Amino acid sequence: MLRDLPVVDLMVADVTTFTVDQNVQDAMRALVTNDVDAGPVVDENHHVVGLFSTGDVIVEEARLHMPTIVNFLGVNVAIPWHDKELDESVAKALGEFVGDVMTSPAITIENNATVEDAATLMHDEKVSRLPVVNSAGRLVGIIARGDIVRAIVLGLDEPDEATPLPDDEFTEMLEARVAEADEAGSVDEQG
Repeated sequence: MLRDLPVVDLMVADVTTFTVDQNVQDAMRALVTNDVDAGPVVDENHHVVGLFSTGDVIVEEARLHMPTIVNFLGVNVAIPWHDKELDESVAKALGEFVGDVMTSPAITIENNATVEDAATLMHDEKVSRLPVVNSAGRLVGIIARGDIVRAIVLGLDEPDEATPLPDDEFTEMLEARVAEADEAGSVDEQG
């Protein structure tokens, strides 16, 4: 079954990685060039120290929500009291290096874990991708929600349909399954 499949069988091994001292602009270009939304940040020993994503840099373009300052009996009070969140947003907006803006620590999963373990961890931690590490803690790949969904749609749970399809055939198959689901839903709704 898919849930028992090791993550190494679904992960992407050719991963776009970053370093903490890498310039944010260069890292953003790498995300775009490689058509990915995120990549692990690694140290010189290839241990994962964080995750750099489009979400980490979008704050540069976002409007920061500054707190309202109220003077109450001679004391300045910030409302709401989210100083830590404001400090983190300002630091990310002003960050020059990947280490300034990355999400740290990164949530990782070991290569001997199952797809079920990965899906559960993604759900529990509210993340959409997990760097995959070996027993020494070194990066060996990355698995994303999309990898799991693609495996489900391609029928890796069904041995006779486990052959990977080219993207155009995958799209056709996905559209057909969505149409079938819509038809089944409309039949059920009509009674």
